[in-house]
Amino acid sequence: MPLNKAKNTVQAAQLPVNKLRPFEGHPFQVKDDAEMEQLVWSILTQGLLTPITVRPLPNDEYEVISGHRRLHACQKAGIEMVPALIYALDRDAAAIALVDSNLHREKILPSERAFAYKLKLEAMNHQGRTSGQVGQKWTRDEIADGESGRQVQRYIRLTELIPEILALVDNGKIALTPAVELSYLTQQEQRDLLETMESEDCTPSLSQAIQLKKLSQAGELDMDKIFDILREPKANQQDKISFRVEDLRKFFPKSYTAARIQETILKLLSDYQKKRQRENAR
Repeated sequence: MPLNKAKNTVQAAQLPVNKLRPFEGHPFQVKDDAEMEQLVWSILTQGLLTPITVRPLPNDEYEVISGHRRLHACQKAGIEMVPALIYALDRDAAAIALVDSNLHREKILPSERAFAYKLKLEAMNHQGRTSGQVGQKWTRDEIADGESGRQVQRYIRLTELIPEILALVDNGKIALTPAVELSYLTQQEQRDLLETMESEDCTPSLSQAIQLKKLSQAGELDMDKIFDILREPKANQQDKISFRVEDLRKFFPKSYTAARIQETILKLLSDYQKKRQRENAR
């Protein structure tokens, strides 16, 4: 964790789990997935090998800076006391340390990176204001190693997306660049867009996202225009045929799932093709 021990007093201690609080507004997700179960098992069998980093709060509690996943695993494992490193940091310094200690992770979702950059930028700007310094553009360039200030700002724009659309960015259904353009839509426009995407089973391309942004900024974007734009053919778009499952169920046993219906249809088509090939070979 990038803390300067020469400037920050650190104290090692065993702390009660019920005295530890997640950092307010921390951007990194803590999931109950297979990796969490492995971490719980590791703690149960070997103990917590890496101390949690915290800062003291006025109410005799501690706010976690680094170790939210470890804390959650300890809670699931029923551990009551954990090793911790206590740093006397204010909110801004702790926020910067929290972000810096997580950006090296191998897997970071776009939403996590977006809110992390925003959290660090706000903390750095607040530090600058309290010390009489001004330099927001400079701080964007200092947010993350290997990321330009422009790229950092693009990620921060994602925090303007409604959660449902941001989730589509996280799962790769919408790329970063069109997502940035969509972030300029109002929340209601984004909800109208989401409804249209769901009904048409599609997502906007970059050119479509740019069109949506321009209409929004002109105050001319409504549901009809969203529908018209999303219905436009995209470059390299392949034609497809779609059926509603409800229209197909009458041809199959009630126990068939949608996946099995699709599998059966493809097999029937394959058998039909082979039959046609045999007939043509005669």
